[in-house]
Amino acid sequence: MNANKERESVLSSEEAEMAKVAQRCIMHALDHSRAQKIRIIDESDPDNAPVLQVPPKALRLFADLLGAMSQRQPISLVPRGHELTTQEAAAMLNVSRPFVIKLIEDGKLECRKVGRHRRIEFQTLMHYKQMMKTESAEALQRLSDDAQALNMGY
Repeated sequence: MNANKERESVLSSEEAEMAKVAQRCIMHALDHSRAQKIRIIDESDPDNAPVLQVPPKALRLFADLLGAMSQRQPISLVPRGHELTTQEAAAMLNVSRPFVIKLIEDGKLECRKVGRHRRIEFQTLMHYKQMMKTESAEALQRLSDDAQALNMGY
């Protein structure tokens, strides 16, 4: 992503606050409703306003999205079952493509072949990434525990 697009995607404090308020409104409506669908009406002209009917599951997704936006977190929407090339997977893991291929060959990362090309399901990659994050945190905790046991002073 170039620098201009990256700056455009950063929310201002006003936009983040607007997202926070919108998320709270949606969650409040969902918490007090057992409706199969929820209608959204433009109050500025209620007689002529189009009515938008939204399933509650979609509103929960919007609320989650708005929550992330209010905290100025980067957001990506990826369709279920989306597959990545080894180069795209490497970029997401911040490693080299040959490292991803080695992970696949060692059986640490699943893929499927499309002709000669490997494809990694996005969900599989995110699961692997979370596993590595957990393992790193556990290793760091063990090092910290060892340092404390040895009275290393930090």
